[in-house]
Amino acid sequence: MADLCVSLAAVGGAVLLSEALRRAAARLVPGPGPYWTYLLEAAAAFQLCSCTHELKLLSEAAPPGLPLGLALTYVVTAVHLSTFRGAACNPCAALESVCRGRSGVGAAAVLVACQFAAAVAARFGFRCFDPLGGTLLEAAAAELGCAFAVQAAAMHAHKLDEKLRVHFIAAVVTALVYAGGGISGAMFNPVLAFSVQFPCSGHSYLEYGFVYWLGPALGMASCILLFEKIIPFLSGESANEPKCSQKWLIRR
Repeated sequence: MADLCVSLAAVGGAVLLSEALRRAAARLVPGPGPYWTYLLEAAAAFQLCSCTHELKLLSEAAPPGLPLGLALTYVVTAVHLSTFRGAACNPCAALESVCRGRSGVGAAAVLVACQFAAAVAARFGFRCFDPLGGTLLEAAAAELGCAFAVQAAAMHAHKLDEKLRVHFIAAVVTALVYAGGGISGAMFNPVLAFSVQFPCSGHSYLEYGFVYWLGPALGMASCILLFEKIIPFLSGESANEPKCSQKWLIRR
């Protein structure tokens, strides 16, 4: 119980610190604008990675049990969604924006650089070991499937009442953590994986890149292809851009 209280305090501290950074940025940097967006993404990525680091430490030092662990995942995910202010803190979202023509390559590159810089700053520096519970192909498939499911949920969340969207996405993320956590850790976010999983021994950066970068990118791309191209083509409908973008694509 003491470990749980310490971890919850650390998670709360990370959220409060990130919120303080967002509020300070709102006063110092006029928004909306590119610099405001970069600061939001950096603060969100730092919050996401710090909280996940702490929850991972808790699960390794004093496992809270499955029901409590999933409850923590759900609550922390809901907090992230409620405080990120539209930040995606996921390079896949930046790639999606470029592909849709909503963002230039240069602006997307700067945004991704801010995300990765925040992910490095959030590293705890503890020693960890092989995070994969399966082969490289199994882990990559798990990350692909998780990213596909979250992207699909994000693309259809606008159909729900606005008050239910946060809880819907949080429930989906929690279910995916339960389903894929034992295989790959269920990161489905390249920035988060770079901060949490890449420092662990057991595999090379190239192998981790195959699992945690290529897997989610293919999952996102295949989901968009299915729902915006293949299904409309088969049904004879015109493909329309979803009302809900990958701004919802976050991680616990």
